Amino acid sequence: MEYLTPNFTRDMLDSYTVLIPNMAPIQFAIIKAAMQSEGYHIEMLSTRSSSVSQLGLQYVHNDTCYPALIVIGQYLDALNSGRYDIHHTALLITQSGGGCRASNYIKLLRKALVKAGYDYVPVASANPSGLEAGSQMPWTPRMLMKIFAAVEYGDLIDSLRNQIRPYENHPGDADHWTNKWIERCSSWMYKDENYLVPVMKKRFFDIAEDAARVPITRVPKVKVGVVGEIYVKFSPAGNNDLKAFLESQDCEVNMPGVMGYVNYCVANWEEDVKLYGGKKSRQNLWHTSLKFLDSVGLAASKAARRHGFYGPGSFFDLMKGTEGIIHLGAKMGEGWLLSGEMVELIKAGYPNIVCAQPFGCLPNHIMGKGVISTIRSKYPEANISAVDYDPSSSKVNQENRIKLMLAVGKENLEKSLDR
Repeated sequence: MEYLTPNFTRDMLDSYTVLIPNMAPIQFAIIKAAMQSEGYHIEMLSTRSSSVSQLGLQYVHNDTCYPALIVIGQYLDALNSGRYDIHHTALLITQSGGGCRASNYIKLLRKALVKAGYDYVPVASANPSGLEAGSQMPWTPRMLMKIFAAVEYGDLIDSLRNQIRPYENHPGDADHWTNKWIERCSSWMYKDENYLVPVMKKRFFDIAEDAARVPITRVPKVKVGVVGEIYVKFSPAGNNDLKAFLESQDCEVNMPGVMGYVNYCVANWEEDVKLYGGKKSRQNLWHTSLKFLDSVGLAASKAARRHGFYGPGSFFDLMKGTEGIIHLGAKMGEGWLLSGEMVELIKAGYPNIVCAQPFGCLPNHIMGKGVISTIRSKYPEANISAVDYDPSSSKVNQENRIKLMLAVGKENLEKSLDR
């Protein structure tokens, strides 16, 4: 049986509110402004109670990926809440476009809506592969450029905030600085300013220069990197506020940005042509696109480094870091990106790593857990803990597992200071 709900169309822009799961709070706050500046009425969903995942379980099979349970649970919770005019509310969901089951999330969502009595609620798809013809979000080139700028600005702000927070002289300064720049970048979107690449590169330096003015005192701390499946890596709802927990344990957190996943997707499209054949022109297109994206990321890193902060290196170097660990053709479940980010973090001085993995994504578990022993053999200082997230997992058990990793990290830090 096929479950059908209406598609979101351009003529709904003025009268419909579009609900979007808030995966990465800083980046998505600016994305919201970017979309609203182009006529969309956006609400970000951040509900994270256990009842949300339980609601998702009522309408989605319990063997489905954990992110799908949470996202669909959030949508249904919002529609049930009475906060929205449900006859003028639409839902936006992403599709990975590849072999990931996330490509089918929209089908799961439509089925849940029909079973819950919301078969009249329109659904829109955000995907790069032309899936769900007729239901794709009506993008414009300017809105796509603004969203790209929002993610780049958000990644830089998030990275700088994470490096200020553990060392701030006055508690709250880092978050005050972060909110100031979220508001400023959002205002740029509404004013149609600073979203083109040449100007963005200048604004990166303004952001980093201002971050360097926040009073901090650097002292040795355990440095922790976070990698994993894209949703549970970034979403506080998906990872039980992992970043906040790590900071409560007096750690500096490094969470590689959202653009890393975008770069990974583009690199995979190029690799597909190499492995399976296709037009050389298409391979060149993806390679050129990746070089462009990498140049923007390097500009942000250059700005961070100039003002005394860490900034990641070239994405091409990250790809080379997987050599001897995993093949670039291994791309399901965040594939080789997990290894590439772990190696980059270790080399950058973040040897303590949490690999966040959702229930229901077997490829992600294989790609994450499966490379740990090889990485440890190449980098003996690596201290990696894979942590599972699912509706039945106890937050206490997750945090205890992380605390064991942190205990090793603290011991290693003390040994390095005694040398």
